[in-house]
Amino acid sequence: MKPLLIVDGYNVIGAWKDAEKKGWTMDEARDRLQHLLMDYSGYTGEEIVLVFDGYQSDKRLTTEEKQGDLTLVFTRHGETADSYIERLVAQKPRYRTARVATNDGAEQAMVLGSGATRLTARELLRELRQMRQAGFDEHASPRTLNRSSLASRLPREVQEALERLRRGQ
Repeated sequence: MKPLLIVDGYNVIGAWKDAEKKGWTMDEARDRLQHLLMDYSGYTGEEIVLVFDGYQSDKRLTTEEKQGDLTLVFTRHGETADSYIERLVAQKPRYRTARVATNDGAEQAMVLGSGATRLTARELLRELRQMRQAGFDEHASPRTLNRSSLASRLPREVQEALERLRRGQ
């Protein structure tokens, strides 16, 4: 079973300096966080649940949308992301590794009591930034491949004969 990462979405967006600096709308910040977490799940192999409050919305039902290893959740009216996360952590099997990304102190204490580990929003954002930088660095650096050509495996006299043929001698 894949490790589980549960993210309190608005909590992370609130700690995200880029969102504030660049003046992203809430919709844009949600979309960017969702895309970053999808990339992150592909890199780490974790299943991720991204939870947003619907506490003050008029939604009657909680909505869940699965996209690969990321599940996007909007809670129903009157339900906080914290209560959804608490229920999710309590229902997970004891043997499943889970982390919860939130800055809420009471939520962190509950998470630790339920056998999961806590991760602050800033720690998660740092992990996301480091993962993306590592990916950029890997693609930017020239690769030194240890490929040997077919010709290098041939005996010296065959290589020389083929070279003479290539030059028309």
